[in-house]
Amino acid sequence: MNRIYTCMIGAVMGAVVLLGSASTARAQFDLGLGSSKQTAAAPAGDSDSVMRITTEWSKSAVAAGDTALLAIVMDIDEPYHLQLHKPQLDWLVATEVSFEGAPAGVFFGDVQWPQPHPIKVNFGDGPQTLDFYAGRAVIFHKVTVGEDVAPGEHPLTIKTTWQACDETTCLPPQDTVTKITLNVVAAGTPTKPLNAQLFDGYTGGSLAEAVPVAGALTIPFFGWDFTIDPNALWLLLIVAAIGGFLLNLTPCVLPLIPIKIMSLSAAAGNRSRCLMLGAVMSAGVVSFWLVLGAMIATISGFSAANQLFQIPQFTIGVGLVIAVMAAGMMGLFATRLPQWVYMVNPSQETVHGSFAFGIMTAILSTPCTAPFMGAAAAWAATQSPVITMATFTAIGVGMALPYLALSAWPRLVEKMPRTGPASELIKQVMGLLMMAAAAYFVGTGIAGWMVTAPDPPTLAYWYFVAFFIAAAGAWLAWRTIKLKPTTGKLASFVLLGVLFIAAAGHIGWHFTRHGPIDWVYYTPERLETAHEQGKVVVLEFTAQWCLNCHALEQAVLMDPQVVEALNSNNVAAIKVDLTGNNPAGNAKLIDAGRRTIPLLVVLSPDGTEVFKSDAYTIRQVLDAIQKAQGKT
Repeated sequence: MNRIYTCMIGAVMGAVVLLGSASTARAQFDLGLGSSKQTAAAPAGDSDSVMRITTEWSKSAVAAGDTALLAIVMDIDEPYHLQLHKPQLDWLVATEVSFEGAPAGVFFGDVQWPQPHPIKVNFGDGPQTLDFYAGRAVIFHKVTVGEDVAPGEHPLTIKTTWQACDETTCLPPQDTVTKITLNVVAAGTPTKPLNAQLFDGYTGGSLAEAVPVAGALTIPFFGWDFTIDPNALWLLLIVAAIGGFLLNLTPCVLPLIPIKIMSLSAAAGNRSRCLMLGAVMSAGVVSFWLVLGAMIATISGFSAANQLFQIPQFTIGVGLVIAVMAAGMMGLFATRLPQWVYMVNPSQETVHGSFAFGIMTAILSTPCTAPFMGAAAAWAATQSPVITMATFTAIGVGMALPYLALSAWPRLVEKMPRTGPASELIKQVMGLLMMAAAAYFVGTGIAGWMVTAPDPPTLAYWYFVAFFIAAAGAWLAWRTIKLKPTTGKLASFVLLGVLFIAAAGHIGWHFTRHGPIDWVYYTPERLETAHEQGKVVVLEFTAQWCLNCHALEQAVLMDPQVVEALNSNNVAAIKVDLTGNNPAGNAKLIDAGRRTIPLLVVLSPDGTEVFKSDAYTIRQVLDAIQKAQGKT
């Protein structure tokens, strides 16, 4: 396992500690994601001296409503060469370009990467020939200026991430920041062509390789999509906070809210203590998101929380912690266990326990992406460290608000039973449901460990999830009968137990079957074949640990009309499964301009992006497929 992954697991599980050690983590990560034999630290100044960047425009100015080409010229000294934008070894750091500061209405679309050169290298694993950028390498970007962009000089910032290697050694990765000016003139104003010889090398590029858009930010929300100006930072922070708040309504977090209500109810008679515990838990939530923002801002190549769940050891570890919490909820700690166990046991209402519970709640939210959050997080990952951390802190604040509200107004939780058989029964049932969650995360971790991309992962763990849900239902029904409550309560809770058992049976059958869609699992070659065959491509980015992905797939993609469209002869339904280590799938997600899942992308036969959303409806998917087929 790469050292960076070990570093990230420790960093997240000890969230606050990471703030003081982020620079160390970055040093480990920047050393090429590989062993020390493959990458060596260079003397100060060496990396900067082996490559220089200049920029050129294809026109003297860009008229509103027109397009131009921007060339990023990289002059690389021998014997060094740079990594491709999709390196052939997973520990090498990709060449990447992002833009900041563009006004609303300015978009960076097609990108044409330089021609690679085959070079013989030996990084400690024997001689091999790999492709690199060498000599003079030019990246071409098509820049589109909207009709509403005001004339004038608009400053832009380009950040280029690159790593140089010679035949045996790789230098630490670098981020080079270049300041340029985009000169916009009124529509219809004549402009002069520039650097004709340089731009003769541009052949058209591919929309499939588009870089993140730096203009207006589109926020999808189940058909009610809207755009906002990224320069209005206050508005973006509000959007991020709303996304954080909505995380509490996702399948990842919703089951934990009743647990916290129960724990707060024990302190509801003491308002100051209740408020203190809620504030400490909220601080744990915000701390995790602040640390996550710091990691994304400072660790090259780490761009999204859900990368952590692609590490099987992390996912299994999360599942084991949930199992410990479940055991504590059910009162199974009959013997004295190590002190750290009690820190995450929700029945122990201490400051440390509340803070740890807040961190765990935030960690469990990361497999899910709430509406508004996906686009905001993807945009923030390409911005300056201050903006990145501010955006992720806003997500944390939004997520923490419900818990702070419950603790500030304890009357909302006073009706929960605090002691007695009814209280114990609720805790036991909640503990069994938490065991189902533990089985889910341990199972998806094992599935990710066993799978080799692009093969689909095993689904056998759903049987264990179903078992614990059925056990919760059976225990609820049986114990309710033994407690002999009033007739109304007896009927209600027995019926609820039966519904749990029925749901478990449905889960065990429905989530382990093949399903009606003939999915092709993603590789770049399979995507290229689909384009060559003239098919519309529907890309679903998903993972077994992504509960939102399952919910959208069941509610939207399993609809009979959508199934029929996806299985038609001129449509290729391609699933990009990120359950385990899938470098090609991760690269494709970044190519799509996102860092989080779920995500659905519809491409026309020529590769043009027709539709992209992380919160979509049946009608949107059907319309997008028809549009890609040229029927609308």
